Amino acid sequence: MPSTVSQAVDARLTRAAIFLVVTINAGARSESAVRNLCGDLAALVRAVGFRVPGGELSCVIGIGSDAWNRLFGTPRPKELHPFREILGVHHAVATPGDLLFHIRATRTDLCFELATQIMTRLAGAVSVADEVHGFKYFDDRDLLGFVDGTENPVAQAAAEATIIGNEDASFTGGSYVIVQKYLHDLTKWNALPVEEQEQIVGRKKLSDIELEAAAKPTFAHNVLTSISEDGQPVEILRDNMPFGNFGKGEFGTYFIGYARSPSRVEHMLENMFIGKPPGNYDRLLDVSRAVTGSLFFVPSATFLDNAAVVAGPAPSLATNSSDIPGQATSKPPLSSADDSLRIGSLKKETGHE
Repeated sequence: MPSTVSQAVDARLTRAAIFLVVTINAGARSESAVRNLCGDLAALVRAVGFRVPGGELSCVIGIGSDAWNRLFGTPRPKELHPFREILGVHHAVATPGDLLFHIRATRTDLCFELATQIMTRLAGAVSVADEVHGFKYFDDRDLLGFVDGTENPVAQAAAEATIIGNEDASFTGGSYVIVQKYLHDLTKWNALPVEEQEQIVGRKKLSDIELEAAAKPTFAHNVLTSISEDGQPVEILRDNMPFGNFGKGEFGTYFIGYARSPSRVEHMLENMFIGKPPGNYDRLLDVSRAVTGSLFFVPSATFLDNAAVVAGPAPSLATNSSDIPGQATSKPPLSSADDSLRIGSLKKETGHE
């Protein structure tokens, strides 16, 4: 039996990214379009990425709790559930999201082209809930001026932190991901003395050197987001990106955290928003407001390659077009499993990519 291949969860951090969260429209044909896209996603990435050697294009797709029921039914990943809002000193909101597309590359045009191809395939089947175009800011800093992601696990440690093993044998090779969009009050933040900012973050601003333990307050961001189980540190993999929109006056950080169990990220968020102990919350939240929050399961690449087959045959093309809101009967139907991209020659066995 071939081994299960994971999605590119631990792909190298890149200079550009698009984070696309969508909801699936009503109707069996919308669900079929999504399943077919899952099966063709690896081929799409190869086709677009082949045009720019060294562009490091990748795409991870995550599936929300309600969407999993619609698309695949049972069995379900053991820990998949809707994002749980947190009401603490500050509020971690829960917002709609059936699918997450995390697109990464060294160049923005590659990300944009792949997003275009994906949304063309899903036209009429999904609605965009949130879209963020992220970028690396100078030497991997966020808009608050601090380096982001210094303590990310790498290589084998990254795989161990993010990829499900025998704890959920039906979904080995999968992962979980939580995303949140934070908006920063940069005027308020920049008014703080640098020394106070460093106390809040737990690092030196210029050098990125972590403060000595004795010098860090208990509310420092890197104190509250460091967790352990049975005396051992528990890690997640972040690929946060700055973003900005001058017209909307929105500037912030898009948080994305991968883990083999969502409880790891949830524990960190509880420490941040409620505090450890309660009330000793993350002071970054005084200037950074979470405006979205969603949780997704990231199935293995092997699972995705077989998604259309596992879920059964697509509905007949004669299905009434009223299944897709707003679509007139004269418009061409969504692609079927047999007529998806006509790029069968591009498909490979996942294990041989």
